[in-house]
Amino acid sequence: MLDDDIGVLEAIETALTYDGFVVKTLGRTYNIFKNIQDFNPDVIIVDLFLDGKNGAELCKEIKNNRETQHLPVIIISAYKTNIDLLRRVGCDHFIPKPFDLAELYQGIGKVLRMNKLAVD
Repeated sequence: MLDDDIGVLEAIETALTYDGFVVKTLGRTYNIFKNIQDFNPDVIIVDLFLDGKNGAELCKEIKNNRETQHLPVIIISAYKTNIDLLRRVGCDHFIPKPFDLAELYQGIGKVLRMNKLAVD
């Protein structure tokens, strides 16, 4: 989970951890590929607007990298977003803020099922 709002990171981490997910949170895009390599996530959740790179740029980099292109990316944002742009950068799912936990769990489940079908 990547968001520069520490409160959002803590809330989502607490909720997902409570439900049995193993969560790694980051507040900056710095060294993202090293963190992906070290943590080996099943899904990446990233806020659209971050300090430095935005979530769409980061998603595009993840999807254009041979080592990470298989990873599903969920982008979250409180701002109206161009869904076509997100699709062009490879975003697998978009969740508008504010969202409830059911929406988050559904989004995670959806991209994990899609990724499993693509791998099988």
